[in-house]
Amino acid sequence: QVQLVESGGRLVQAGGSLRLSCAASGGSFSSYAMAWFRQAPGKEREVVAAIGWSGRNIYYTDSVKGRFTISRDNAENTVYLQMNSLKPEDTAAYYCAARRGQLARVNDYDYAYWGQGTQVTVSS
Repeated sequence: QVQLVESGGRLVQAGGSLRLSCAASGGSFSSYAMAWFRQAPGKEREVVAAIGWSGRNIYYTDSVKGRFTISRDNAENTVYLQMNSLKPEDTAAYYCAARRGQLARVNDYDYAYWGQGTQVTVSS
């Protein structure tokens, strides 16, 4: 079973940057597709970005395209989310998720393993 621990969330001004990290343990990391989801107060959880086990199958939700970059380091068992040009509407709790399989998926029900989340707050 995979355990996931996110880090890197904090308060940042609009236009700033953050890099979130998700460290995985307890499983064969390279066998898992990974994703970042977020949930803002009063809103449904949504996928932000997802990456396949090889790093070549990548998805971004439209609102973050050109601003966010997902990547993974299979040697370090870590997935990253580089977030640039942050906007107040990016404010949310960000969750790392893992699914056994090659391809990235965009629905939360496809992911069996979840971290506890890290809070990102973007001030205007």
